[in-house]
Amino acid sequence: MHYAWIVAAATFLILIVSAGVRATPNILMLPLEAEFGWTRAAISAAIAINIALFGMIGPFAASVMNRWGLRRVVVAALILLSVSVASTTQMTKVWHLTLLWGVLVGTGSGVTSLVLAAVVANRWFEERRGLVVGALSAANATGQLIFLPALAQLATTQGWRSAVMLVSTAAAGVALIAWILLRDRPEDIGLKAFGWRSEMAHRSTAAPLRPIAALSWAVKQRPFWILAGSFFVCGASTNGLVGTHLIPACHDYGIAEVKAAGLLAVMGVFDIFGTTASGWLTDRFPSRYLLFGYYALRGLSLLVLPFTLPSGDKALAGFAIFYGLDWVATIPPTVRLTSDTFGAENTGVIYGWIGAAHQLGASFAAITAGTIRTEFGKYDAAFWLSGGLCLLTAFVFLSPLVSQKRIVDSVPEPSLVS
Repeated sequence: MHYAWIVAAATFLILIVSAGVRATPNILMLPLEAEFGWTRAAISAAIAINIALFGMIGPFAASVMNRWGLRRVVVAALILLSVSVASTTQMTKVWHLTLLWGVLVGTGSGVTSLVLAAVVANRWFEERRGLVVGALSAANATGQLIFLPALAQLATTQGWRSAVMLVSTAAAGVALIAWILLRDRPEDIGLKAFGWRSEMAHRSTAAPLRPIAALSWAVKQRPFWILAGSFFVCGASTNGLVGTHLIPACHDYGIAEVKAAGLLAVMGVFDIFGTTASGWLTDRFPSRYLLFGYYALRGLSLLVLPFTLPSGDKALAGFAIFYGLDWVATIPPTVRLTSDTFGAENTGVIYGWIGAAHQLGASFAAITAGTIRTEFGKYDAAFWLSGGLCLLTAFVFLSPLVSQKRIVDSVPEPSLVS
């Protein structure tokens, strides 16, 4: 077996656990509201900071990995996650929540984020890259969903602090696994990337752009705005809205927290199939047509969600399956378009900025949905707004602004490496 698959498997496990850490505030919303009297809007604001930092750290994480090594940076981030999460058992003020879950966990999770999947896939794989990105992207989103039932059960039966300590211990465990199994590049152990062939030797070995230089270059390119803008909507319609607020939305209709967490777990299971299949499809079909289908289907499902919630468990189970297949299926074709447009050597840092847009959208949705619920007593408007944005985004990928030539074939040359 090529060692690339060992690295991919270790990365899959790391992303599962780090995503579980990020998911923990979702089951804390109701217990913290009950114990401390904090409003849902205040708790959502701390979660929004976490989500925003998760995205904004990504481009800089890619650059730091290039300089200090992927293994060292990932292990340090996992240790930060473990210590920060364990410290939250002692919090008593809203600002404690903001500092620990918002700033520190947001920073640590930003390293083990969407960009890690892109960096590993582009460094270690020449073939099957779309499939690997799909599988790792599924782990990054699915971890937070499959952890939730266990966390919700612990929070209900033994208190929210027990749930927090579970994910802190898990993060410490995968830090050890990362140190043992991860390697920075194939060349470090005398290998070439999986699928490498001799005719690839002529490829550019130019140094990748640094984060600020990469952003300065990318914002001048129309493809960047299309990809970043669509990913803003992607984040606003997934972890920022459904991932953060589905459990409290179900609670508003009398559905128990553990059952609601089970719905998210169902989404997580089907997300593994959906996103991995998306990676397989990305290796074979034009990415923009895939993105049209993914955003359109997601938009339709969110538009009907407010009518599904009052119907109870069975209708929501159908929603969970349908929505789960599309949870982050957008990631493999977006990574492919990023790599084809901006060059493989710049994929990590440019996709880091595109991923930052994803998390800014998620942050916007998290705090906006919380505010809508606080002001109007229900989430309906938040789901309808997000669904409408998804439909608009879908049709952008069929518009004349997004021709295959403009996004894929017109590769701009970087003018600044600093």
